[in-house]
Amino acid sequence: MSTPPPDPDPDRTPGLEPGGGVRPGDTPPDSGSTSGLSHPQPMRSRAVPIWFTVLIGLFVLCVLGMVIAQTVGLIDVLW
Repeated sequence: MSTPPPDPDPDRTPGLEPGGGVRPGDTPPDSGSTSGLSHPQPMRSRAVPIWFTVLIGLFVLCVLGMVIAQTVGLIDVLW
């Protein structure tokens, strides 16, 4: 079983001039279309957001450690 082609038959399409063109002001006939994706989209990697979160956490821990060290008197830094 074969399906008909999605394009209309030019011999039976009204409004076409010889050679397949259309008259000025006419709209060419629509072709069949399919919607949707042909294959599933790949999943994005979660490595970048996890590493970004880890780096932010390390930065916060370093700043917190410096504040505690300055409060205790281990380092003398003027902010």
